[in-house]
Amino acid sequence: MTIPELSATLDRSACERLDRDDDLRAFRDEFILPPETIYLDGNSLGARTKGAAERAQEVIADEWGTGLIRSWNTAGWFDLPAKLGEKVAGIVGGETGSTVVTDTTSINLFKAASAALKMQSAAAPERRIILTQRENFPSDIYMLQGLAEQLDDGYEVRLVDDEEVTAGFPNSMTDEVALVVLTHVNYRTGRLFDMETTTSAIHAGGAMVIWDLCHSAGALEIDLAGSGADMAIGCTYKFLNGGPGSPAFIWVSEELQNGFSQPLSGWWSHAKPFEMSPDYAPAEGIRRYLTGTQGIVSMSVAELGLDIANGVDMATVRQKSLALSDLFIDLVETRLAEHPIEVVTPREHAHRGSQVSITHPEGFAVMSTLIERGIIGDYREPSVLRFGLTPLYIGFTEVWDTVEALRDILDNRLWDAPQHQVRGAVT
Repeated sequence: MTIPELSATLDRSACERLDRDDDLRAFRDEFILPPETIYLDGNSLGARTKGAAERAQEVIADEWGTGLIRSWNTAGWFDLPAKLGEKVAGIVGGETGSTVVTDTTSINLFKAASAALKMQSAAAPERRIILTQRENFPSDIYMLQGLAEQLDDGYEVRLVDDEEVTAGFPNSMTDEVALVVLTHVNYRTGRLFDMETTTSAIHAGGAMVIWDLCHSAGALEIDLAGSGADMAIGCTYKFLNGGPGSPAFIWVSEELQNGFSQPLSGWWSHAKPFEMSPDYAPAEGIRRYLTGTQGIVSMSVAELGLDIANGVDMATVRQKSLALSDLFIDLVETRLAEHPIEVVTPREHAHRGSQVSITHPEGFAVMSTLIERGIIGDYREPSVLRFGLTPLYIGFTEVWDTVEALRDILDNRLWDAPQHQVRGAVT
């Protein structure tokens, strides 16, 4: 899928033709969005899936209301983390039995990083450095800093720039590095990192790697097993459309699974949880990554989004994503050229995720004005307007209309109104 060459004749009708020819058009019916809304924040919270309310009601009224505690067996509640994990594995290129859906991304990172450092300590005790991107999602950095403080054994978190990662760590991969934690797609800029090449460079330096897939799972092709990755984490509420606060996932490569030492050794990761033994014995395989009792309602709703993602060809999703972002970038650069806007998302397809990020000195106010018009993106410091492009429910016409709305807002300084300067708790 490609967009027409930009010219004076490119207009909204050309975008409408692209939408009519879209191979993914039918998937729009799998989502429920408010009328007269262009939703460009699926990289932060995915749209509501069709049937989500009904599925939640079924779990609450029937499985909980009638089945009561019996539903741990009769409705398959106990097996949900592994069942959903298999569906995630199919999306991220993991092997069978490699993934569970459980907990939050931050908690899963803590578990994975702790286990990785313990493995490294046994093999190379002199390695005490944890590397991560300076522009990693802050929660990841905070969790690593907290873990290093808890270990209190000379561990240190060092931050590296994205350029250092892309270059293959020429300066920072020393023989002190035990673990590297990387986000696959930069949450702020949309930069995509080459998983296979980067993993290879990390392993060559003697370190292990954990990939954060929050901003890539469900938006592009991922091959964890084929890339040689050690572990990965991610959420289900962005491009996987699992619902607000839906559970995260953790993936561990087959060769490391039974060497995974669980730092949060709750009863769900016990080999025989219902023996109620006072002594912890870890389960074999993926169950050992669990901690405590699961959130069944949110997990059941998240399954709908995973089923949609498993029913689509991810290569086609990626192709449309790139075409949408190509169009967005080209329109911004041609139709908004008179304004102090910079596109910070890479132009190269190999380095671009499924969003377009632009900066403007009044970025927050501009985004507030857009949202008032029913065009929903979001804002990140400093001065970044983020536009997530979910190919399953966003089309080319929405991209055209968004840039035209931006043009009107900027041309007429509509952002310069008191109500657009007021920030809520969430931006």
